[in-house]
Amino acid sequence: MDDTRLDTDKRSEEGGFRSGFVALIGRPNAGKSTLLNTLLGEKIAITSDTPQTTRHRLSGIVNREDLQIIFVDTPGLHKPYDALGEEVNRSALHAINDVDIIALLVDSASPIGKGDRWVADLVAQAPQETKKILVLTKTDLVDGVLFQKQLDRIDELGVFDSIVAISALTHHNIDELIDTIASYLPQGPQWFPPDMTTDQAFEVMIAEFIREKVLLNTRDEVPHATGVVIDEITQDLDESITRIHATIFVERDSQKGIIIGKHGAMIKQIGTSARKDLETLLATKVFLDLRVKVKKDWRRDGAQIRRFGYGEGL
Repeated sequence: MDDTRLDTDKRSEEGGFRSGFVALIGRPNAGKSTLLNTLLGEKIAITSDTPQTTRHRLSGIVNREDLQIIFVDTPGLHKPYDALGEEVNRSALHAINDVDIIALLVDSASPIGKGDRWVADLVAQAPQETKKILVLTKTDLVDGVLFQKQLDRIDELGVFDSIVAISALTHHNIDELIDTIASYLPQGPQWFPPDMTTDQAFEVMIAEFIREKVLLNTRDEVPHATGVVIDEITQDLDESITRIHATIFVERDSQKGIIIGKHGAMIKQIGTSARKDLETLLATKVFLDLRVKVKKDWRRDGAQIRRFGYGEGL
């Protein structure tokens, strides 16, 4: 058995420009956002080891001379514990019924479990004409014995048109994945300009890059309780500097204290880390002013969730 790809009933369109939409679906921490960044060759999606890092559904666009692939990165599907969880789940599930191809990502380094089977059952409910690809991620973290055990159990997840094993970190089989997807694309239009890599608004990306640094620098309950709102963005063309004022919202005074840190050390560290990514994103120097406010139990409030722009309210 080929340990990198299994194909069944693959078709390809001959001639003409091909395009289509591909949903990246999977459990939290399956590697969806890391894969998207690798596919694009630049960072547009935030990543961390914290489950449910992704809250927005965003698109990344891969352009070639004869095709355009629009990858839809979705929040990790999970059992929701609050209104925010329900909203991001709804956003991910909506994508299943609105694409040409579904790529179900499964972590090669974790045994296939109930959560994977639950997500696979949801994928199986997609329209019959939707092509389904199983993507085994993080192959750089497993040896041949463990990987073979995963292959022996993939029948539990249903029937797929193709199976591709990849590592986004080492770029193993990334071209193979793109070629496999391309072979299933229908002939279609160029949906986006060829120099465009994402449909995500800069304001949303800026807020998410800041939230990522909170995830990477704080602990316990703080990451899940964090939302970021951009209050103001101004550009000084003479000085080639972008001035960003943003507010980090949490649910408890204790969480606010953790993010600010002793003598403001943590908020300074978050700001310094975020500014580096933002300067790369915006291609200018960045002045970043961060404030922290408490909005009690905002994750249980639908109006507040929509204010932060999460889920189907986008």
